[in-house]
Amino acid sequence: MEFSTLFIISNMMLLLSSAFAKTASPPSLSPTPAPAPAPDFVNLTELLSVAGPFHKFLGYLESTKVIDTFQNQANNTEEGITIFVPKDTAFSSVKKSALSNLTSDQIKQVILFHALPHFYSLADFTKLSETSSTPTFAGGDYTLNFTDNSGTVLINSGWSKTKVSSAVHSTDPVAIYQVDKVLLPEAIFGTDIPPAPAPAPTPDIAPAADSPTEHSADSKSSSPSSSLDASSSHKLIISFGIWANLVLASFGVLVLF
Repeated sequence: MEFSTLFIISNMMLLLSSAFAKTASPPSLSPTPAPAPAPDFVNLTELLSVAGPFHKFLGYLESTKVIDTFQNQANNTEEGITIFVPKDTAFSSVKKSALSNLTSDQIKQVILFHALPHFYSLADFTKLSETSSTPTFAGGDYTLNFTDNSGTVLINSGWSKTKVSSAVHSTDPVAIYQVDKVLLPEAIFGTDIPPAPAPAPTPDIAPAADSPTEHSADSKSSSPSSSLDASSSHKLIISFGIWANLVLASFGVLVLF
């Protein structure tokens, strides 16, 4: 009897301990998903240095400190950036007075005018062409108009027109497109760059024969000879008169004798 009671009590203790262990065990947790990998850092200076003949545009980016603005937008925002980069030859075709006469602030606005504060693939320009204007980094009235002409992206800055000739880099968050011309904003240049002043006309030089000094010289050179001829004639007349008087006097003396 005592053995049965002990057996029953021991079994009940085992059952209670197993139940307690089940209730005390921590609940199972689902694994935490790994964070999405951060996008690779894009060094715009290095990319533009090796991507093409963009040395002049890169020089303006660095001298105006706009490169820092673009770099921050590319790597520290979710919007990304789209940059339109003119070739070196595009700057050569711009009149020298177009950029040399601008202030440092205006130069900075021109460079900011070449970028959009959002990443746009080539396919996105179809939607942009449906809008009247697209804001640029320059802000305010510095907007661009886009037209999709059978896959060719045309850009109108209000003063100059060009097209996207190639995609240099197009991976989110950075898009860089090559353009054939420098984008000059109408907000700075108006409708046209004033032409350079025409050189002053060269005064006409009168022919040497018409010079009054030569007339006077001719008259001076001719007057001595005229005076000399008149003096010679006068002396000849006086001499002839003297000889005539001597002849008449001689003839009168002969008659008297």
